[in-house]
Amino acid sequence: MNKNMFLLWDADPTALHDEALHAALRDAGVHHLQLNVDDEPVAGAMRFGQFETPVRAIVSTWDADPAAVSTALADVGRVHGYRVDERRRLDPPEAWDGSRADALANVAILRRPADLPREEWLRIWMVDHTPVAIRTQATFGYVQNIVTGAVTADAPPIDALVEELFPSAGITDMHAFYGSGGDDDELNRRLTELMASVARFGAGENLELVPSSRYLYALA
Repeated sequence: MNKNMFLLWDADPTALHDEALHAALRDAGVHHLQLNVDDEPVAGAMRFGQFETPVRAIVSTWDADPAAVSTALADVGRVHGYRVDERRRLDPPEAWDGSRADALANVAILRRPADLPREEWLRIWMVDHTPVAIRTQATFGYVQNIVTGAVTADAPPIDALVEELFPSAGITDMHAFYGSGGDDDELNRRLTELMASVARFGAGENLELVPSSRYLYALA
C-alpha cells in the first residue's frame, strides 16, 4: 500500500478528531487514518526539535490522494506531506475504533548528515541501530518510515520518520521508558549503549522528537 505522512504545525489537536474533517478525508479516499497528536495526555513528555514552530501532529494515510488529503488538513493547520516506505520492525497493537492507545507514541523526524551516504545511513539505522534501540528501551511498537519524496510543494527536507511506542508510565518515569526496572546502574548502561548507537548515524542532533497520543480510525 502507498503510505503518506503529513506533518502539521499550529494545529488544534481536538480538530483532528472532528467528524467534518474525517468526512473530507473520506472523500479524499482515506479508509484508514492514523493520528499522532501532541495533546494533553502526553503534556509531561520530553520534546525537542529544530523547526521554529513545533510539529503538533503527524497524520498517516494509505492509498489516498495526497493532494486532496493535504487540502483537507490545511483547514486544521499548516501542513506538509511525504511519501514513505514503511517498515514494521515491531508491530504495535492496533484497534481502529478511534480510541487512544495506552502508550506514549514518540515520533522522531530524522535528517541524514550530509557527510554520510544515504545507503550507509540506512544500513546503520536499520541494520545496526534498530536491535540496540529495541533492547535498550521498553519499546512495544517500532515502525520505520523512509521518506521517498515530498507530496506537497516546498516541504522541508527530512529523511525518515520513526514511531516508537512505550508504556504510558514512560511519559514521566525514565525507568519505565527504558525498561530498567528501577535500577539506576542498568538505566545508565542502557542510555550509554543507546546514545553511542544513535550518534553513529547522526540522530543525536538535528532532529525533531514529537511525543504523541496514537489514534486509529477506520473511515470506510
